[in-house]
Amino acid sequence: MTRNTICLEKAVVISQKSFAGDQHILRVHAPKCAARAEPGSFVHLTCHPTILMRRPLSIMRTDRKKGWLEFLYKPVGTGLNLLTQRNEGEILSMLGPIGNGFKPDPSRPFILAIGGGVGIPPVIFLADNLQNDNRFEVLVLMGSEVPFPFDLSNATISIPGMPPSATHSIELLDEWETPSRAASKAGYEGCFHGFVPELANIWLQNLSASERKKIQLMGCGPTAMLKATAALAKDFDLPCQLALEEFMACGVGGCAGCTVLLNTPEGPAMKRVCVDGPVFDAHQLY
Repeated sequence: MTRNTICLEKAVVISQKSFAGDQHILRVHAPKCAARAEPGSFVHLTCHPTILMRRPLSIMRTDRKKGWLEFLYKPVGTGLNLLTQRNEGEILSMLGPIGNGFKPDPSRPFILAIGGGVGIPPVIFLADNLQNDNRFEVLVLMGSEVPFPFDLSNATISIPGMPPSATHSIELLDEWETPSRAASKAGYEGCFHGFVPELANIWLQNLSASERKKIQLMGCGPTAMLKATAALAKDFDLPCQLALEEFMACGVGGCAGCTVLLNTPEGPAMKRVCVDGPVFDAHQLY
């Protein structure tokens, strides 16, 4: 069954992997959802037969040909804790993809993508989706206060303007030839010591005015990180799109339980994160 582009699909668990910091990557086979997903969209997932209310999970990666999707999540609450126990071959009821994703503007060919914590998945999906799009260059900056759920190693792609302490990149992004750097206050080797918007600020300061005119910001993460990223966009006069994460009941716009206040050109307006977002113009948010 479909509702416009939203599918109700039986997703089959392919794999479930655990990482330090109580992080999990779930891969499921759901070809209808995989075919329609776009960076920034999410699914509403039934975690366990005993839990009736679904949980929203941002999509991290897809393979449209093979029909799978991946999600990175932390088990906060009963539902997601039960999701960690789902095994290969089990079936999950899935609604998705839901929401409006990132919309890169070709007039700004350089995308600075910032991801923090469980807000990393949409940024990974964005980089994956654009790796063969010759219209754009992408730089990914990630921040985390727990061990990253990706292998980090000495960067193979030089990024002028980066502070000397930011020496490590994400190996998965290296495979895609997408430059990246990591930030953390936890003291991880090769990571900039600080929050990821601070790292972005240093890099932007080292650019010329003409270079900054080519940049657009995109990001997802905790509220404090999003507000700092929006402030960064304002300081450097950059367009910025942010993906919000919010508690949801229905996930398809019916309950209006995930509304946020936007300052639109027509005046203040309440918008639903699930179907009006989750990606919004940062300058209307903060």
